[in-house]
Amino acid sequence: MLEGGTEDFDAVIIGAGLAGLHCARLLAREHVSVLLVDAKRALDEHVHTTGIFVRRTLEDFALPADCLGAPVRRITLYSPARKSMTLESPHAEFRVGRMGRLYARLLAECERDGAQWSPATRYAGCEPQTTDGRTLVRLERGGLTRVVSTRLLIGADGARSRVAADLKLDCNREWIVGVEEVYAGVPLQTGEPRFHCYLDPRLAPGYLAWVVEDGEETHVGVGGYAARFNPLDALAKFRAELEASFDFSRARLIEQRGGRIPVGGVLRRIANERGLLVGDAAGAVSPLTAGGLDPCLRLSSLAARVATNYLRTGDADALAPYSGALFRTRFASRLLMRRMIRGMSSTLAVEGLCAALRLPLANAVARHVFFGRGSFPDVGAEPCDLVAREVAT
Repeated sequence: MLEGGTEDFDAVIIGAGLAGLHCARLLAREHVSVLLVDAKRALDEHVHTTGIFVRRTLEDFALPADCLGAPVRRITLYSPARKSMTLESPHAEFRVGRMGRLYARLLAECERDGAQWSPATRYAGCEPQTTDGRTLVRLERGGLTRVVSTRLLIGADGARSRVAADLKLDCNREWIVGVEEVYAGVPLQTGEPRFHCYLDPRLAPGYLAWVVEDGEETHVGVGGYAARFNPLDALAKFRAELEASFDFSRARLIEQRGGRIPVGGVLRRIANERGLLVGDAAGAVSPLTAGGLDPCLRLSSLAARVATNYLRTGDADALAPYSGALFRTRFASRLLMRRMIRGMSSTLAVEGLCAALRLPLANAVARHVFFGRGSFPDVGAEPCDLVAREVAT
């Protein structure tokens, strides 16, 4: 059933995670007509990310303080034999976002600035309008089909982006799968916020298991290559092991999360004259650490600037700065390390790696990986609230 006539927008954004919300907000601020679409009824449903914001993000973006947990300065690494090593920073290196709250805040600002919001709406496909260069987008909600027209279709729809395929842009080919449980009521194990990272290919092949505790929430999760483990079984086993060192006697399960995390680096072709990709859809995740929030914000900021320029001028050359090929060389070493980690399946090999991390040179590398500021190249500054403090690094 066709619901009414065809509505026209400058930009239709599919997906209202951090990438889609940030991009929509910046475009709306520039008086671009935006329709923001998500399959969820409410943005605090089915959150897919642990929500770890690194120091570079915290310094360069003015995130609302009430949407962040307590600062975390310490990481404890555990080998397969559970030998531990702690890395400590003089800085507040991480804060865990209260993502549902942050999403709601950003959505309210999108709507305040004129963006239209369509929840519980499924993206059903698109097709080009050959006469004027616009794209028809089919959306489904409550059994009804809505067709809208847009000058630019923006895919913020995750690692397996349907928008990317429909626009004939590049698609992610490599990812890991992560699952986690979020608890309240678990006291801090050492009396201070801390990240606990377990390097163990039996639990998390190709990645790690983790406990993130900031005094308010405790996140317990595992991640790895799906073909090499059962994530839910691994999580249950890991959770049972933690009973010996963490007090879950008064724990209350808040939510369960899970999803695919692309680890192949930023895709090369992420834009054309019909649309572009942001966030996980663009592969904007560190191949090594699988951290995606800092790359997400930076690439979405660039996407909004490029899109605004393109929409104002109609000049296809305005899209040239939005090319993943311009960023991939910056990820060469991380992609190499990703391939090394992917192939490391022996517990003895991982135990040896953990032992080597105690040596000065390897320890410095570990500190750079966890505390460094190189998660994503700087893409320049743009004056608006969330990016007003973005600085060149």
